[in-house]
Amino acid sequence: MEDRPRNLREMLAEAKDTSELMVDLAYAALYFGDPDMADEVGALEEHMSRLVPDMRAVCILAVRHPRDADGMSSVLQVISAIERIANDAVDIARIVTHRVGIPAELVAELSAAEEVSHRVLVSDGSQLAHRRLADHEMPAKMGMRVMAVRREREWITDVRGDTVLVPDDVLFLRGSPDGIVELRSLAGSPDWSPPGEPGGSGVSDLGRAVNLLVEMKDLSEVAVGLAYSSLVLRDQSLAAEVRHLEDRLDEMKDRLEEWVLRAAREHVDHSSLRGLLQLSQAAEDLGDQAQQMVWIIERQEDIHPILAVALGDSDEVVVHIPVAEGSEVEARTLGELRLNMEPGFTVLAIRRKGQYRYRPRGQERLASGDALIASGPDEGRDRLAAMCGWRLADRDDDSEMVLEPLSSHTPTA
Repeated sequence: MEDRPRNLREMLAEAKDTSELMVDLAYAALYFGDPDMADEVGALEEHMSRLVPDMRAVCILAVRHPRDADGMSSVLQVISAIERIANDAVDIARIVTHRVGIPAELVAELSAAEEVSHRVLVSDGSQLAHRRLADHEMPAKMGMRVMAVRREREWITDVRGDTVLVPDDVLFLRGSPDGIVELRSLAGSPDWSPPGEPGGSGVSDLGRAVNLLVEMKDLSEVAVGLAYSSLVLRDQSLAAEVRHLEDRLDEMKDRLEEWVLRAAREHVDHSSLRGLLQLSQAAEDLGDQAQQMVWIIERQEDIHPILAVALGDSDEVVVHIPVAEGSEVEARTLGELRLNMEPGFTVLAIRRKGQYRYRPRGQERLASGDALIASGPDEGRDRLAAMCGWRLADRDDDSEMVLEPLSSHTPTA
């Protein structure tokens, strides 16, 4: 990485971002069948192996009185969960590096996701080379945002609009799969087309296992996102939802194992079935780590204030915004709004009449009174709030964001 963080807040934010990038890259390595992308996960693991001990050492040195110990223990618990999330990413990537394999049906299912991760090399003479990132407006035009850049052996995680790309830079992006073709064209990379689903009719035990595993992947990522949001907002209801998701993931893993064992009777290539079991274990453990983080909230333990500051200071922020009556998003579907394109946010869940709808699909229609829990870039937070009918109050300090009705600031005719 460029400069090693100088304080605990920066280290926590970087560790969170790095662990999430590792999970994204690991799943992308499966999707593209790309060993080089899986190797990138290993390179990031080396960085995490240095960062985690540094954070723990800072925590210990910061405790100068017994009364400080309880608050700092919450930080250590979150650090341990982040470390385990990174380890889960490595386990997923090993399916590619160890050539365990996964069924072609799963690759096709992953290609239907509303958000995917991608890795692209900037070629000399391409439209991306020697240009600023801001010149291309990737989030708005392609629905893809750059999470990190690897330049030779250096990792750049604090990617800004004024970052100038050079030939042989490797970009790591996340966003709509619809933007991949244009992105690769700009980078001067070979043409690419998504994998197709293998032929065959009927619902098999393998098909059931694949569908269930895709749902486990989605729910585990939602659980981690909600856990971070619960810590930032100190929200007990979100913590309860994380625990509910963790319970569901446990049950789903048991069902998946049963279907995989049934499929083994008819499936010749058993190595791909091993890949399914390894993936389900990683997805279930991601849910476990999310639950470990919100355990602090559920038990009403002392929470060190640095957690809310650091987790809210990472590359991606998690927001909780209600839908106001008469707002731009009311009565429109998520597919029509394309929030992942502009302002670049992914809806993790919708709270409606006291219940949560996780990873809502494009056909979900929003109504006034709904509340969106979404993750995305900090610079898109004001735009998302405005679309939902709100204006963000002055956020110069580190306090929780305050929403004001947008209509009260609109001049009357």
